[in-house]
Amino acid sequence: MTIVLTNDDGIDAPGIQALKNALNGRENIIVAPNAPLSGCSHQINRGGPIEIEQRAQRSYAIAGTPADCTRVALSHLCSDAEWVISGINAGGNLGSDIYVSGTVAAVREAILMRAPGIAISHYIQRGRSIDWTVASQLAARVLSKLMSLPVEEGLFWNVNLPHLQPNDPEPEIVFCPCCTQPLPTEYVVEGNQFRYVGQYDQRSRDPGADVDVCLSGKISVAQIRLW
Repeated sequence: MTIVLTNDDGIDAPGIQALKNALNGRENIIVAPNAPLSGCSHQINRGGPIEIEQRAQRSYAIAGTPADCTRVALSHLCSDAEWVISGINAGGNLGSDIYVSGTVAAVREAILMRAPGIAISHYIQRGRSIDWTVASQLAARVLSKLMSLPVEEGLFWNVNLPHLQPNDPEPEIVFCPCCTQPLPTEYVVEGNQFRYVGQYDQRSRDPGADVDVCLSGKISVAQIRLW
């Protein structure tokens, strides 16, 4: 089994190495943007050249978006890949975030190209840093579970890891729906400038959906269906 790893934080981000470690030696190839592109959504190259830079054996930096990376990987660098896994994103991609997330878009593109995929993100509590060793351990647990399930065409998994405290117990993996509420809409107007001031962790949430689950300290796993 060959697994394509990508992200939207860029090939040098610590999250993609944490994801690689979570695979516990399973064969993989890294095909990731050569620069951070967080929040780029499902943008794709519309006809210009896409530079491919080989950084190491089975590691390629792409001068394109996360969705471009998936296209280059599945059509050129690793056409026999059996999975595309995107992450681990530094920051949550919960609920409505999936429409702006490059992390999620990379996997959505994989589904359109008929390859199964999993997007993994890590919620960040304000003022705290991510322990990537813990993140890798959590990702390994959930990947083992999801990759053992039957593959169903037209859907992918969107995973969000909680930001644990040092002595927190191992979090439960919760299969849940995707939250329907918007990102915070609180704002201020200063002169002719409109600025959002809402806090991510105070966002509205549907009870039992992914925002509620992850911010409550559990691993949220939402199934996203395209058809």
